[in-house]
Amino acid sequence: MSIFRTLATAGAFATLAMPAIAQTEIKLGYALAPDSHYGVAANKFEEVVLAETGDDFTFRHFPSSGLGGEREVIEGLQIGTIEATIVSSGTLANFVPDTGVFDIPFLFRDLGHARRTLDGPIGQDILAKFDAVGLKALAWGEQGFRHITNNRNQIEGPEDVQGLKLRTMENPVHLSAFNAMGAAPTPMAWPEVISSLQQGVIDGQENPLSVIVSVKLDEVQEYLTLSGHVYSPAMLLVSKPFWDGLSDDQKAAMEKAASEAVTAMRGFVDDVETSGVETLKERGMKVGELSAEQKAEFQAAIQSAYEGYYETYDKALIDAIVATE
Repeated sequence: MSIFRTLATAGAFATLAMPAIAQTEIKLGYALAPDSHYGVAANKFEEVVLAETGDDFTFRHFPSSGLGGEREVIEGLQIGTIEATIVSSGTLANFVPDTGVFDIPFLFRDLGHARRTLDGPIGQDILAKFDAVGLKALAWGEQGFRHITNNRNQIEGPEDVQGLKLRTMENPVHLSAFNAMGAAPTPMAWPEVISSLQQGVIDGQENPLSVIVSVKLDEVQEYLTLSGHVYSPAMLLVSKPFWDGLSDDQKAAMEKAASEAVTAMRGFVDDVETSGVETLKERGMKVGELSAEQKAEFQAAIQSAYEGYYETYDKALIDAIVATE
């Protein structure tokens, strides 16, 4: 055997003996089904990360609360056992209190106003605050405006929510508003909601159309009231320990992927806002919509809650949001 063949053979064996470069697995958890706006955002996020980074990462998706409730998942990100999540604003105020300001009822005029606020300096300043609690907030996502469903009665004024056992998120802003209306708000993790509605533990819940349609709440709820009482953002979060281990190029890829995921998510919401009501009517829900005058009655009913909001959040911040063009 020639020296060249010997060297070549040795090199081949050396190549075979070298271990393959390990890919980093990204566990991505979220509360809703794969065909929801969360699933659309999750798929787009993976698609762009892989396109930008090649073989650096593999993704494993855990939809439909496969990793637990949202608070559990966020805590998993903090300790580094979960890499990424798409999450509602429901529990975020428990980690960064200023996020609760966006949940003030009747704060945003429309979707455009909300998106400009979140994508601008106000929203970006709040994203940056997650660094201090073991999280990296990449971008604001969206669910849309929240509406009320229930099995008791159609809602036309504050008197119609008196004593209504209404599932809410773990969100003090929402809780104070519904308490002021005279409802009986019941904080509950999302995985428990459907069974609680079926069993009559609660009368109703409130969520954007994107959620109401995707989880088929029409199967367990009779009435839908288009109240538009609160704009509901979402957020794409990754673990700070995971983030700190990335290269600059990988971080740039993650940021690009988050931006494109948000665009896809908002596109889904836009589609549902135009088609969701008709879909729910076709499925048999009884649908009503609050007029401007009826919304004003609700605003008047929760003035005591507004006083509390001004104590919790800087009034200048609230005024700046209202003034955003």
